[in-house]
Amino acid sequence: MPRKMCSRHGKDQPCSCGMGNLYRFIEPVVLHLLQTRGRSCGYDLCSEMPKHALTDAEIDKAALYRTLRQLELNGNVKSTWETNQGGPARRVYRLTRKGEEHLEEWAVVLDNLSKSMKAFVRETRRDLAGASSAKSPTA
Repeated sequence: MPRKMCSRHGKDQPCSCGMGNLYRFIEPVVLHLLQTRGRSCGYDLCSEMPKHALTDAEIDKAALYRTLRQLELNGNVKSTWETNQGGPARRVYRLTRKGEEHLEEWAVVLDNLSKSMKAFVRETRRDLAGASSAKSPTA
């Protein structure tokens, strides 16, 4: 369950109210990529994001870097400067234990969101089918 529960949803209902950057789902994808890759710089994450995006919204680099900064401020990732690669220094991010827990929170929230969306789509299609049959002329 997510740590932050809002008064609207209560303690037994996970919600996205306390989750970061829900619109494009940048945060859970970044957490997942860092978990699977171990560590990565922002440039590499940026190039991997489209392959794992949860929506078709374009993820701009500024939003990615804002998300990384917020994740670090919250203790979900740690970064270090890597200077031994021969090129310019680059910031390399890795997931913390707290970040792994936050990724699990995202899994709960996204699972519940997925179920809600499926139910919404079923209900909408049923209602649309009912409206169509009510409008069709009878012989």
